[in-house]
Amino acid sequence: MRRILLAAVLLVAMVGVFVVRLVDIQVVRAAELNQESTQVRSETRTLYGTRGEIVDANGTVLADSVMRYDIALSPKQAASGPLVREEPDPADPAKTIDVDVPLDQVLAELGAVIGKPAAQLQQLIDDSLAADPDSDFAYAAKLVDTETYEQVKKLDIPWVVPYEHPGRRYPNGAVAGNLIGFMGDDGDALAGLELSEDQCLAAENGESSFLHSLKDWVAIPGSEVVHKQARDGGDLQLTIDSDLQWDVQRIAAAQVQATGAQWATVTVMEAKTGRLLAVADVPTVDPNDPAGVASDDRGSRSFTAPFEPGSTLKALTAASVIDAGKADPLSQVVAPYRYLPPNGADINDSFFHDDTRYTLTGVLIDSSNTGMSLFGERLTDEQRYQDFLDFGLGNPTEVGFPSEASGDLHGGPDGWDNQTKYATMFGQGLTTTALQIASVYQTIANGGVRMPVTLVEGCRAPDGTVTENPSTEGRQVISEQAADQTSQMLERVYADGWLSDVWQIPGYRVAAKTGTAQVPDGQGGYQSGYLVSVSGFAPADDPEFVVSVSIMDPVKMNSSAASAPVFQQVMSQVLKKYRTVPSGAPAPELPATW
Repeated sequence: MRRILLAAVLLVAMVGVFVVRLVDIQVVRAAELNQESTQVRSETRTLYGTRGEIVDANGTVLADSVMRYDIALSPKQAASGPLVREEPDPADPAKTIDVDVPLDQVLAELGAVIGKPAAQLQQLIDDSLAADPDSDFAYAAKLVDTETYEQVKKLDIPWVVPYEHPGRRYPNGAVAGNLIGFMGDDGDALAGLELSEDQCLAAENGESSFLHSLKDWVAIPGSEVVHKQARDGGDLQLTIDSDLQWDVQRIAAAQVQATGAQWATVTVMEAKTGRLLAVADVPTVDPNDPAGVASDDRGSRSFTAPFEPGSTLKALTAASVIDAGKADPLSQVVAPYRYLPPNGADINDSFFHDDTRYTLTGVLIDSSNTGMSLFGERLTDEQRYQDFLDFGLGNPTEVGFPSEASGDLHGGPDGWDNQTKYATMFGQGLTTTALQIASVYQTIANGGVRMPVTLVEGCRAPDGTVTENPSTEGRQVISEQAADQTSQMLERVYADGWLSDVWQIPGYRVAAKTGTAQVPDGQGGYQSGYLVSVSGFAPADDPEFVVSVSIMDPVKMNSSAASAPVFQQVMSQVLKKYRTVPSGAPAPELPATW
């Protein structure tokens, strides 16, 4: 009896110990232990939102997102022992047997798929475990494509896990690459519209977690919990036409090669709206491989490279003088080869000539610096400076392109020395961008109304909402009469100037002006080569399109004759592409001399 009682007491005591322990585990420390267990078995996963597309005016995709994959492995699990696989039983094919697969064989299989030697993967495992004996994560490969991802999955290695990693793709390669920009491997926007419009395009990632077994890393079905839903980015629609952009880039690239030039820019703009149909830079970056070109060629010089515009700016001075009522296309001056104004400036023409009786039209045709100075001094410096600002000079365009230059008006009249007061009349002593010059000619072509320069049509959110709608409100910069008379003079430049045989476009009236300009070197001096350009619009009797061409240092043809063929080919292509009605009447006759 005594033994029975003692046994009973011991049994009760043991049960009591188990009960206390059970209560401690399941009640007192339940939350703590459950949290620790979850941390051991739980894994957090990023839910990727999809970055928005960039499309052209017709919906052609210029940039989209594709899924890439990072391949991770568990060094601790890899080193824990051979991989056990089920394989057919040689003695009875209807049955299976467990086979131990050594680590070196598994790594050889994985390496063959991801393109790495087995020894390199073994070193990765060894280094990870040396740094942390409990290391449970290391990247075996990053940003592999879907085909590689599927092959990795087929290997069925439990301690190898692929992770989704969105990547960027540019289906049209270098077409508009100067505008689109590119992304870094880490998903950061680095250049172009990818950068400036990141707020529209960027997705917002979500987050989920799931539990996996400690033994083989296999996810436990039904254990995933979504903590934050992912949000897709918006689609960015541009005004450019990718087919036209390709043509313009091709034409510009051919002339750069033919003339030995450093680079070229070509802008095509709608005269009535300010919408950009093409903005070509040569050389051009392929966003799929930004390192394929020099760093200076990865952006858009059309926006970022200021230069002295030279004689293309004479059209603005002429328009300002006419708008102020100080001249008309037939107004007269006697222009010498060298002009010495009373303030001490020294002005020369680029060609020698005797004193010439020019009309304002003739000054533009022969591109006389002295003649334009005689007309320009009829305005005050303040009047001319305000016109520069009204035409869009001295400030970045409405596009807001990354690193876009504002140009330099050298502080206006207060900052101009005696020489600069005159030099600014014929395109020297100040800098502009190619886009600003295109905007000047758009204003003249559009009856004196300057329209906002537009590259982005809007941002379409996943719910269909469209934001970033560009302004369509223009501003009257000069009178319609002044713009019309300036246009007529530019037609005579096209018809009677020294390049009249080079840039003819049969059936259309065209207004255009050439320029040869020096380019600042950024250190207070000038580069050795010249930038040659042509800007103009057509049909001049009802302007639809502006084309502006700039070519830097065409050593085999260092004059505007290098840019004229590009202007002719691009404008011809634009008029043809958009089925523009030919001109119905000839250009007005205006005398160049008196």
